[in-house]
Amino acid sequence: MPDSSIYRPLPKVLLFDVNETLLDMGKLKRAVPKAFGNKHAFKQWFGLLLYYSLVDTVTGTYHPFGHIAEAALDMTADMLEEKRLSPTTKKELVGLLSQLPAHPDVPRGLQMLLDAGFRLVAFTNSPQLTLDAQLRYAGIIHFFERGLSVDEVQLYKPHFHTYQAALQTLGVAPTEVLLVAAHGWDVAGAQDAGLRSGFIARPGQTLYPLATPPTYQGKDLPSLARQIIG
Repeated sequence: MPDSSIYRPLPKVLLFDVNETLLDMGKLKRAVPKAFGNKHAFKQWFGLLLYYSLVDTVTGTYHPFGHIAEAALDMTADMLEEKRLSPTTKKELVGLLSQLPAHPDVPRGLQMLLDAGFRLVAFTNSPQLTLDAQLRYAGIIHFFERGLSVDEVQLYKPHFHTYQAALQTLGVAPTEVLLVAAHGWDVAGAQDAGLRSGFIARPGQTLYPLATPPTYQGKDLPSLARQIIG
């Protein structure tokens, strides 16, 4: 919970991470282990996807998120000592990123925040076309003023410049923006860039204990929205 003794003016813009924060990845959590015949495959794959997006960033290389996702499937096969998937199967699995439903609590939480007068912007490591497809499929695209992709800067969150680029595009100062995410690394990155943050404690997600705690945290989006609205 935030410290109520500290006055903070309400943010103007709320940036929302997408995968896991807004969208339920249950389809992929079932499909990836099934494809490999290994119950550990999803965690291995998604961890590699995030890890090597950061490797691209720190080495000054850039590959689209979907390409890293496919490469991470090959790495998952090697690390789990399973057979590599066919190119068709890999594309089908990565394509599921665009076919994920919203978490049940998300529409209500977004409506609460929209009714309270906040500008809502989706902000993701996925390419712009993927982001648009995700929000349309999940039936939540109408809540957002716009969507932003790191494709513009060819660096992945939580790099400092990804948040700075978002601020510049939106024409706002860091103190006017709050990032909502279900990932401790995204929360840490946003706060390092001078933004406030809200952490949604989705199952299996946790904060980075060595980073500054988020401004707000809750079990779902409505509980977080109530804190933000005040």
